[in-house]
Parts: sequence; C-alpha cells; structure tokens
Amino acid sequence: MAIMEQQAVYLVSLGCPKNLVDSEVIAGNLLSNGAAWAYTPEEATIYVINTCAFLPEAREEAEQEISLGAAWKDALPGERTLIVCGCLSQYDKDGVYSAKYPQVDIWAGVDDVARLSDIISGKGGVSRSKDYIYDADTPLLQLTLPHTAYIKIADGCNNICSYCAIPRLRGSIRSRRIADVVAEAENAISSGASELILVAQDITAFGSDHPQDKEDLPALLRELDKLDGEFGIRLLYTHPAHYTDELFSRLAEMKHLIPYVDIPLQHISDRILKAMNRHVDSKRIVEVIEKLREAVPGVTIRTTFITGLPGESEEEFSQLEKFIKTMKFDRMGVFPYSPEPGTPAAGMADQIPFEVAEARAAKLMAYQRKAMARANKKLVGTELEVTVDCIEGDFAVCRGNADAPDIDNVVYVDIARRRVSEGDRLRVEVAGTSKSDLVAIIKKGKKK
Repeated sequence: MAIMEQQAVYLVSLGCPKNLVDSEVIAGNLLSNGAAWAYTPEEATIYVINTCAFLPEAREEAEQEISLGAAWKDALPGERTLIVCGCLSQYDKDGVYSAKYPQVDIWAGVDDVARLSDIISGKGGVSRSKDYIYDADTPLLQLTLPHTAYIKIADGCNNICSYCAIPRLRGSIRSRRIADVVAEAENAISSGASELILVAQDITAFGSDHPQDKEDLPALLRELDKLDGEFGIRLLYTHPAHYTDELFSRLAEMKHLIPYVDIPLQHISDRILKAMNRHVDSKRIVEVIEKLREAVPGVTIRTTFITGLPGESEEEFSQLEKFIKTMKFDRMGVFPYSPEPGTPAAGMADQIPFEVAEARAAKLMAYQRKAMARANKKLVGTELEVTVDCIEGDFAVCRGNADAPDIDNVVYVDIARRRVSEGDRLRVEVAGTSKSDLVAIIKKGKKK
C-alpha cells in the first residue's frame, strides 16, 4: 500500500522560480507515494507551505500563509497535518517561528523536499543539511503552464555577497551533471514544453564545484542546443563576474537561445561593489554588457540594483542613477537595502535609514517606468511573435521574448472570434499600450 494513501495534499509555493522547482519536487514526492491532489484547502488532509525567507517581505508573506494554514488546522483538530518547508525552516535556527506557530506539525528544511512522504509517515526525521539537488529521475509534478518548464541546474551559492543570506539558507553550490540536465530537458520537450528556463542562484557558476569534469555553463548550453524540437532556452540569474569569452561565443552561436538574459548588477560604484563582495568592478560590468549586446543582437537585458547599502553616499547613488540612464536597460528592478541578520553588511558602519534607501529605489524605478513607457510607444505598429499563456475572455495574455513568466510585462492580444489555445505562438501587431504592458491584434497565427 502506498504510504500516503487516503491523504490529499494542498500546496502553497512562495518565492522565486527556484523555489517553485522545489515545490514541484514536493508535489512529485507526495503524489508518487499515493497522495491525492487537493485544489482547495477544504479538500486537503495535508497542507504544505514551501516558504521563502530571502527578505523581510518574504518572511512576512510566509507568516501570512502559515496563519491561514494554522486556522485551517484548528478547524478540525487532530485530523489535519500542517507542514512548513524550505527557507523559513532553515532561517528559524532559534525556533522563533516554530514557537509562534505551534499548529505546524513539521518544519522541513531545503533538503527534505524529496523525502517529505517518509517524514510524514515517521520513516525519517527532518534535516538541516544543505547539500541536496534533485535529478532527472526524481518524481516531479510540473506546476507551471505546460509549455513552460523551469530546470534548476544547481542549488546553493559560493559568491557570499555581503548583503545576502542565501548561502546560510541554501548552502554551497552543488551542480547537476550535464547529462542529467539534458535528460530532464528532453523529457520536458517531449511533454510539450516550448520554453525551457534555466535557473539557479547563479547559473554562470554551474559546474564550478567539480571543475575537474570540465562541465560548465557553455558546455551545458552546447548540449542543450543540440536537442531537436521547436523550443527556446531562457537564462535567469547570471552573475557578471562569471562571464567568459567562451560563454559569449556560445551565446552567439546558439540557435535555441531566447535573446533574454537576467544579470543582476546590484551597483556600479567600485567602492560599493567591493563592500558587496561582488567580485567585479564597474569597468568589467560595462564590458560584460557591451559584449553581451554584441554577441546576441537585440538581447533583452534584465537587471536588479540595491540602493542604500551601508555607507552609500549621494555621489555614489548619483553614479548609479547616471549609469542606469546611460545603459538603458530593457527590464529592471530596484530594491532598498535592509540588513539581514548574520550577514556581513548587517554589521557594517554607517547604516542608512531604510526610508532613504527606499526613496532612492523609488526614484530609480520612477525613471525606469517612464523609460519603458517610451520604449513601448515606439513598438506601436511593429510586429512581435508571442506565446499565449492564458485566455481571459476576448483577450489572450501573452509574452514575447523580452518577458519572463510572472516577472516581466505581458502582451494582451484581442482574440475575439478566433480559436486560440494556451501555448500557441502568434504573430501580432502592437496596437497600443496599457501601463507597462502592450495591447496587440493578431496578424498571423500559428500553432506549435
């Protein structure tokens, strides 16, 4: 008898796409061991919350969800199981959250995602280790749209940025083998995925934990690009310090590459970059961006910045503002710095009031919104190829190459009196704008 028989699981996944992959592993583990899938909490006997704890806002969101789960459990005492997984469990070393929410039956760590069924059934205890990475044979339930698949190629991080708690939460980098990643990609393509999204804390560090095998990101991309089928590869979370000439050459040669790269830069002041422990200076950042644009003509570059790191002067903030205006990034996010306990930056002198950091971030984002509005207006009258993500009445919510799912903008396409399905590729003409999004009409549709 399957150990989870007679159980139904309701799953809440918080945080980034990397965490979503962990949620897919959780779901695969429980369902492959006999559990049923619950679409609402009321249908469930097991309520799982896979948490993020990267920032205070993420921990607040996790608490909100745990409170909902606690109320769910209190409604039928003794009949329901509440489980909190992931980064918040790793973060809660002092037991503050577990004491606050006694309704939680199991606090499972990041290494427990593929063994949750054994923990629930009492065949094993929770772990606080941080050395697990799933493989292509791991049971996994895809939680994204059928045409989009996230593939986590590594977990953990060795960059040790001074403001970041990820290494404390996720551990050191552990990369999968190229053959294993390729096997998962082949499975995803055969199941209908037309967009493969590679994720990790830093995909450009892939393979750095076993350099003797000569497996790195360029080598992985070479093998993925050999696969047959109509699909694209999108790259999220690259690091400017780890770009090489070999990587630029590989990107230039790829036939399956979606011309979109996420490359968090965080700042441009050399002093701030050093304080952040980013392993890169302003000259190299500019060089990387220029080489990227040369290697992949028309590439969409998405980046993020942090304002208000301890000691950031008005002059250094102005330097960042000028850099952003000069480089004209296609997609950008800005986050005000907030100290994370246990990180080097939290103990630095000259801590800047959060209100100042927040105001600086808001100023940069106000500029970016205006810049994107101008860029969108220039697209009116042009044609784009987009993918249909979902249907809302007479409109299809679509994305072009310039937009990653659930992160960037969308294209609303008028499909009145047309037969269109999720995953279709459409040729559209941009007819107008709606805030940061585009509105378009179909020029010529084709299905993949």
